[in-house]
Amino acid sequence: MNFKHKIRLSAYLAMMCAVLFSCTDLEIEETDSILTSNFEGLSSEEAASSLNDAYNSLIGAVGTQENLYSLTEVTGDALLIPTRGSDWGDNGLWRQLHQHSWTADHQFVTNTWNQWNQLQITASEIIDPRSSSDPQVKAEAHFLRALSMYVILDNYGQVPFRDTEALPTLDPEVFTGAEAVDLIESDLDIAISEMDDSPAGSDNDRASKTAARYLKAKLMLNKHVFTKSPVDNQDMNEVVSLVDQISASGYSLEEGYFDIFKSDTDSETIWYIPTEVGPRIFNTLHYNSTELGGGGWNGFSTLAEYYDLFEGDPEQNRLDENGDPIDGQEERRGGVPPMGIPIAEADDPLLNGDDNEDGFVDGSNVGSGFLIGQQYAPNGEPLEDRGGAPLSFTKNFFNSATGQPSLVDNNEVTGIRVIKYNPRFGGFKNHHIFFRYSDAYLMKAEALLRSGESGQALSMVNDLRLLRKAQPLPGLTEQDLLDERGRELFTEFWRRNDLIRFGQYTRDWPFKDPNAVNNPDRELFPIPATQVILNPNLVQNPGY
Repeated sequence: MNFKHKIRLSAYLAMMCAVLFSCTDLEIEETDSILTSNFEGLSSEEAASSLNDAYNSLIGAVGTQENLYSLTEVTGDALLIPTRGSDWGDNGLWRQLHQHSWTADHQFVTNTWNQWNQLQITASEIIDPRSSSDPQVKAEAHFLRALSMYVILDNYGQVPFRDTEALPTLDPEVFTGAEAVDLIESDLDIAISEMDDSPAGSDNDRASKTAARYLKAKLMLNKHVFTKSPVDNQDMNEVVSLVDQISASGYSLEEGYFDIFKSDTDSETIWYIPTEVGPRIFNTLHYNSTELGGGGWNGFSTLAEYYDLFEGDPEQNRLDENGDPIDGQEERRGGVPPMGIPIAEADDPLLNGDDNEDGFVDGSNVGSGFLIGQQYAPNGEPLEDRGGAPLSFTKNFFNSATGQPSLVDNNEVTGIRVIKYNPRFGGFKNHHIFFRYSDAYLMKAEALLRSGESGQALSMVNDLRLLRKAQPLPGLTEQDLLDERGRELFTEFWRRNDLIRFGQYTRDWPFKDPNAVNNPDRELFPIPATQVILNPNLVQNPGY
């Protein structure tokens, strides 16, 4: 199957999955309360197989553009999807996320709840004392259960927990606040104690001791949010200690920002999911952006205010023919090349196969980072949209008929596009980064800042900025640190979490529903109504 056919088939399968999800949402699924029929424990072989199933479930939970990715990124200020004609309308499904006008029956809210609670059940069956799980298998199951509970706590504020040794007729207990944090921490401590480690530069497609330390650092950094209590310096000290242990395993910051998102091993990737990165590439590109796969899906864009967090000309973001910035932009903002790379000048011309008939490396005309302004074909000719107008991405969104700011009836070029995984390096490489050292590094800097060590925190942030070819900061406030996390970690699943921790998730931004501005109820998603009916221990979150 050639590359173009492969992407079209993948898009078709994704569409069919969406249809199936829409249909199954009409039924009540007891995903947070059902065990395997007549569960009496797993054999060693069954436990290993279940662990593989648990990891495979992450392909659908992490690798798509829907569900958790949209809840964490599109509901923040980093991403939004306007309706372009009839494209991306979907009865307002995407617009509601950015506008904070979702309801208790939103498809992605329900799917995310179901996926991560099912992961918890699978892990609990492996951990059950009646199961003959090998020690490493059980340790990894403790980590995956902690991860599933963390995701549910972070997004929904309460964690249903099924005791596999309890009578199946009993409703799952529900944990909130400090109890939920303690439950997650307990699993992570076991994982850290008993899991194998995977040093930097390994093929980290499975969780490791380092991944567990990363997640525990994330838990401690957000503990005061989950427990609704003041920041505890002891928790911040633990974040610092955990990140130092990650560094001791060889993980470190790496030069060449966009090279980190190739499928090569590096010192930054703590854990990646072996799932295709295609949705992160094609969901933002225009239909005519590249020959690969017949072009993009022309959806995901960013706000002008997010783009303006980065150094550089506010109106253009260009590279020269050597790939060097010419608009004063820092490395992480990327840029738009004036043409593709001739095969004769490329070190790796055949990454996407041997069909570079036009003499240029496939996909090399597509920039990385933030794409604004005129886009170019591999031979340097200006690209056009489907109507023959210049393919020149704009900062603003507006209704094509009225010219007024709007997320409805946009044309094909509104919105700056955001791309971290470049099609040149393989649109369907199975290498989606989930945990990254730069995040841990900035978690340590934040913990130091919150515990009064602002000088050390500033030094850390400036070391990172210099590595990313940005100017050092004269001082460091919480706003500065939030902005730096936004620059370093865009589209990496953490924007919502960061905005909540820094008290900015409910602030106003373009197109947000006025009723959602400064509304603390929007900091949690609703519990799917069907689950509240099934488990009376669940209490619907305020505002729903």
